[in-house]
Amino acid sequence: MARFVRSISEVLVSATAILCLLLTTMAAAAPRTDLAIGMTIEPAGLDPTIAAPVAIGQVTWQNIFEGLVTIDRDGKIKPQLASSWEISPDGLTYRFSLRSGVTFHDGEAFTASVAKASIDRARAADSVNPQKRFFASVDTVEAEDPQTLVIRLKQPAGSLLYWLAWPSSVIVGEKSAANNKTTPVGTGPFVFVRWAKGDRVELKRNPGYWNREISVKLETVTFRFIGDPQAQSAALVSGDVDAFPEFGAPELMSSFDGDERLMTVVGDTELKVVAGMNNSRKPFDDKRVRQALMMALDRTTIIEGAWSGFGTPIGSHYTPNDRAYVDLTGVYPYDPEKARALLAEAGYPNGFSFTIKAPQMSYAARTAEVMQALLAEVGVTMIIEPTEFPAKWVQDVFTGRDYDMTIVAHAEPMDIDIYSRDPYYFNYRNPAFDTAIRQVEQTPDAAGQDKFYQEAQKILADDVPALFLFVMPKLGVWDKRLKGLWEDEPIPSNVLAEVYWTE
Repeated sequence: MARFVRSISEVLVSATAILCLLLTTMAAAAPRTDLAIGMTIEPAGLDPTIAAPVAIGQVTWQNIFEGLVTIDRDGKIKPQLASSWEISPDGLTYRFSLRSGVTFHDGEAFTASVAKASIDRARAADSVNPQKRFFASVDTVEAEDPQTLVIRLKQPAGSLLYWLAWPSSVIVGEKSAANNKTTPVGTGPFVFVRWAKGDRVELKRNPGYWNREISVKLETVTFRFIGDPQAQSAALVSGDVDAFPEFGAPELMSSFDGDERLMTVVGDTELKVVAGMNNSRKPFDDKRVRQALMMALDRTTIIEGAWSGFGTPIGSHYTPNDRAYVDLTGVYPYDPEKARALLAEAGYPNGFSFTIKAPQMSYAARTAEVMQALLAEVGVTMIIEPTEFPAKWVQDVFTGRDYDMTIVAHAEPMDIDIYSRDPYYFNYRNPAFDTAIRQVEQTPDAAGQDKFYQEAQKILADDVPALFLFVMPKLGVWDKRLKGLWEDEPIPSNVLAEVYWTE
């Protein structure tokens, strides 16, 4: 009997061991559903419809908030909350068919009335939308019925659909709009959980997400904010973060070569690094001075010193990724001798001194240091004033326009039109440029638009309202098992709906 009991006990122990092994094996085989993603800059708020910094959209766009249309990983405009649209032959009426059965995270229904209220809010007289100008051509917005939205324009706006895909144009709920800065509520695949300021933003999967064509694999997402490049690297190596889609230490990229767990990716972006000048302030109000400074800068040396050789020189406010790109780096190539001669012609034979307000971001600080050395060779003294970004920079430069020169990476795609905005921090005025940009919007076909985009590029390359330096690539480092992250960046973002773990 004792032997029989002992045999049963042994069988039970063996069965338990096998069950534990099976459970362990199953757990090991199940792909992860959590993600910790790193970002260099923490956004000051979480509502992209009331503030411009790209970090807001990098957390919320396509994760929490969605628009009538969207931009995919290839830079193409795709339907989103609007399933389709029709444009009248004269280009003045856009009729959108909206999806039914869509709700916001708080239960509010998405309808044409809600979409109308969202667009009217963005274009209102008291609107603080960072791209309010997008809606200047809108005459009326009508909710024809619950699933039909009609936008009527005062004049053609060839880029309207593209603009409607941007973070600043996302559709917000009428009930939640006022609180989106701190507790964002959208229609997207992830729901806001909490924001531990100075550290992280946490999201969770939206179980009621309307788009059944997308199978969202991630259950939880944590955005970690780590500004120091060395700390970014350490967080990746330790596994505290799984991915840094915009890694801030180009000099450390090679340190991941051969890593068994981590991979590096170099992709395209719209990040145009330019040193903007206050064109209304002496000596930058003199075109010859601006041209001379452009010739004093060796863009290849700047890219090597500022971003470890990662980058593409540009000669205008345009990237090689964009349609109708013209390589204008040869308009004012590096030529210190000609730069000194042109400065003398402009009345500065002994150079001059000025201050550059450089945002406290690694690329800006490093670029400023290389520029300082190059300008010294032509007798120009550049004093570097580190400036906290975004708050102080926005206050002094972007809004106050109280500066000589600054440096920043302009991240908005196809944003060459910023030089025709009034006011804008460059304080640049050129009627010929304004006309070219206006003709882009008034031209319905892409080929016709491209002609004016090229004309606009050439005007800027000759006039040099800013020193056009280089396009920053997207330097990504992430776990090899992680799939679905965007390698290129046609618009600043961290789109996570299609991201998943392979094991």
